[in-house]
Amino acid sequence: MNKSLSFILSVACLLLLSCGASNKGFRPDRKYSPGELRKDYGVFRGTLEAWHPSLYWYTTRDSMDRYFNEGYAALKDSMTEPQFRKVLSYVIAQVHCGHTSISASRAYARYLDSAKLRQFPLILKFWGDTMVVANNLYRHDSVLKRGTVICSINGRTARELTDTIFPYIVTDGYNLTGKYQYLSSGFHFSSWYKDIFGYDSAYDIRYLDTAGLVRETYIPIYNPRADTLRGSLGRALLPGTEQPRPGQRRRTRPPGHRTRKRRELLFSRGLQLDSASHSAFLTLNTFEHGYHLKRFFRTSFRTLREKQVKNLVIDVRTNGGGDAGISTLLTRYLIDRKFKLADSLYTIRLHSRYDRYIQHGLIYDVLTFFTSKRRSDGYYHFGYFERHYYSPVREDHFDGSVYILTGGYSFSATCLFVGALKGQSNITLVGEETGGGYYGNTAWMIPDVTLPETGVRFRLPRYRLVVDRQRIKDGRGILPDVPALPSVDALSKGLDFKTAKAKELIRLKSVDNNAPR
Repeated sequence: MNKSLSFILSVACLLLLSCGASNKGFRPDRKYSPGELRKDYGVFRGTLEAWHPSLYWYTTRDSMDRYFNEGYAALKDSMTEPQFRKVLSYVIAQVHCGHTSISASRAYARYLDSAKLRQFPLILKFWGDTMVVANNLYRHDSVLKRGTVICSINGRTARELTDTIFPYIVTDGYNLTGKYQYLSSGFHFSSWYKDIFGYDSAYDIRYLDTAGLVRETYIPIYNPRADTLRGSLGRALLPGTEQPRPGQRRRTRPPGHRTRKRRELLFSRGLQLDSASHSAFLTLNTFEHGYHLKRFFRTSFRTLREKQVKNLVIDVRTNGGGDAGISTLLTRYLIDRKFKLADSLYTIRLHSRYDRYIQHGLIYDVLTFFTSKRRSDGYYHFGYFERHYYSPVREDHFDGSVYILTGGYSFSATCLFVGALKGQSNITLVGEETGGGYYGNTAWMIPDVTLPETGVRFRLPRYRLVVDRQRIKDGRGILPDVPALPSVDALSKGLDFKTAKAKELIRLKSVDNNAPR
């Protein structure tokens, strides 16, 4: 999101604070009639067709029309909100835009915040044809431990599961790395398994034992209301919690504001120095506002100069993006040439009859009117960013060796940063393909659209951004120079294999530089 949009956030926050609603009387099992669903679906389709600048970027118009029609045809009977969202999720995923996604209504989201729903008990790491236990809500289960390879769940292999679930998950282009990463995080797999296959009272798990033999076990569904007190496989607790001893009272005092803010800052960015290898490790988990990143960059790169650091590892593998102005500033500390943010950045219209369903639609319309100008192609271009060249910073510019760690959660503004530096002689990309696209994306202004009957929301990016027309539009993310891929051994031992690969590259370069000539 561009810096010029920051005032919108302030307005939005004030509006949201003044629009709180009670969940009294909310029924999560409420069913909406086919007429109500079709009305919402008409707004859903109409808004996308009116506004989305990349609706047919990766899917032809004929194919997209077919998906829209299939979604409409599915609305024959009454549905609950989750059932309706499943239909919408499938259709919207065919756009192949990672910034365009479905979310629950506000009422349902508040319900989920407090509801203790039953869960599939395993958090799994997926890649290729492999699924491995990353965590088990039944903490005392001695069989399905971290690192255990799962062959099948109720007879479904990893490939069968991903082939079924992936069509509901949004991504940029045809990228699969982001989908694997998403499914491997938190309760995303549990949620989609429930939505697609339904609840099961127990799960038939086929797994590999330590000798590599296929074994079978059954694990019950995890019920937070019961299993936090009594587990079917011993005490079952949410990860990171501790069961108090009898008679012991659990401390419930929440951390203060300063403590929470300090923790957020430590999680969002950090700099560590390793004097032995003349290296530094810069962690950036966001480019969003509110984390004092500009000041952090200024002090960090001054430190790198003063400490004469030769190697810099930048970890953006879980950085989902944020403000393009902040990511561009970081790029300027590292890049060796002038660069543009985009070859083209445009929206397809100034307003539509669906604007009343768009969050702060009038504000976005006015902002678009003053920042964009219609060109001969009929589109409204944000010309400043198409013309403006950024120069490298002069003070504290880093000219040493840079290793950028990437992964499936590297997305949006992070890909602008990584893509601008790819191919530079002192830059090495280490890890996995980024989740965000290399050619460009659809983002910049991303309001929510709220459907009138169900309240279901979806994100609506209004600008198409093409970074460099010389790049191939193949629907892929940014590929690493040196792959560092997950493995069963690394997961079971909790190894940070991407950082380890970067350290190995630094060591090998040091050995090579010190070798006799």
